[in-house]
Amino acid sequence: MKTLLYLGVCMSVILLASCSSSKKNDGKDITVAAHDSISADSVQRMQVSESKVTISYKGKQYSSSVVRKPDSSLPVVQNDQGDRFSDNRITLQLTSGGSSIVNKTFTKESFSSLVDANFLKHAILEGLVYDKVTPQGIRYVASICYPQTDLYIPLSLTISADGRIAMAKEEMLEDLYDTDSIQ
Repeated sequence: MKTLLYLGVCMSVILLASCSSSKKNDGKDITVAAHDSISADSVQRMQVSESKVTISYKGKQYSSSVVRKPDSSLPVVQNDQGDRFSDNRITLQLTSGGSSIVNKTFTKESFSSLVDANFLKHAILEGLVYDKVTPQGIRYVASICYPQTDLYIPLSLTISADGRIAMAKEEMLEDLYDTDSIQ
């Protein structure tokens, strides 16, 4: 009986330890804050979120802040079931040594040169997050998606040291791997 009790306590401790998460961030400071945004007009809104990270690039320290907010001034997106969704504005601020490198607000229309107009009509700007540092600059990834589905278009933004932004459409995972040929 003591053995069963001991096993039960051990399993509970292991379960509790596995439920608490600690993310390694390779020495970078990451802060994420979010709160619910609920509307009485039956338009669904994503949470307001803010992500802050410190980035080292070419021997300099950069502070990055990405803030996503639902914006009722943007057109509402409606899915085939009639559900309505508020689109988002995402503000990216990148500073170094107290100087602003980038301070830009994005909507899905910011990516209209990369994404088909018909897809944009039914999609929202879901997110923008810091990805990594490349020889070309500081890379972020963005996602434009049909709300509450797995249908999305991944995009990348690379910011050079002088603040120029290069945007590109990323390849979808299924485009990279033909799963029908895997046996």
